[in-house]
Amino acid sequence: MVDEMILLASNSPRRKELLTLGGWPYHVQPADVDETPLAGELPGAYVLRLAESKARAAAGVETSQLVLAADTTVVDNGSLLGKPRHAAEAGEMLRRLRGRTHQVFTALAVLPAQGERLLTDLCVTEVPMRAYSDAEIDAYVASGDPLDKAGAYAIQHAGFHPVESLAGCYANVVGLPLCHLANMLFRQGLPVRADLPQVCQSALGYRCPVYQQIFDLR
Repeated sequence: MVDEMILLASNSPRRKELLTLGGWPYHVQPADVDETPLAGELPGAYVLRLAESKARAAAGVETSQLVLAADTTVVDNGSLLGKPRHAAEAGEMLRRLRGRTHQVFTALAVLPAQGERLLTDLCVTEVPMRAYSDAEIDAYVASGDPLDKAGAYAIQHAGFHPVESLAGCYANVVGLPLCHLANMLFRQGLPVRADLPQVCQSALGYRCPVYQQIFDLR
């Protein structure tokens, strides 16, 4: 086994932290792709296309390592909410999502070494936002944190804590659904720690009600 078995096609600090929880050695090679949605493209198709494009861009012509790519987007009433372009747009997004439930879509793309068939998976989580105040929005936007986040928020932000309650995969909302990923990597012959769901819950401070339905090392 090589020292670094995974090439991660992302420079997201959040994805790197989550991937580290699995104990998989990796190194980073970010992929720069055009993230413009196609006309009439549905959210699931959109994130799957981008994840695949990132994986193939990172792999180049050939690679001796397994490539992992992911793409996450926030979907509100069928509309894609990407990263805000500026502070004013971040505030608009947060006001739009306030007190309502939206979805977070994350697609995973795994490209095994030696050019084998690319594998994909999709995780969707319902996210109910609390009725935070305008003053809270202004303070959060002023912190600068929303500007590199799809939908202009981080579910794990301790100061803002925008989500009222959650009944799905928390790691998916952060940007890397670990149980889905573990299943994919296990089927590629990579080792997966049996206690990964517990490690994930402990790190995120979240009691996950869905991991038993997802985590399947068979």
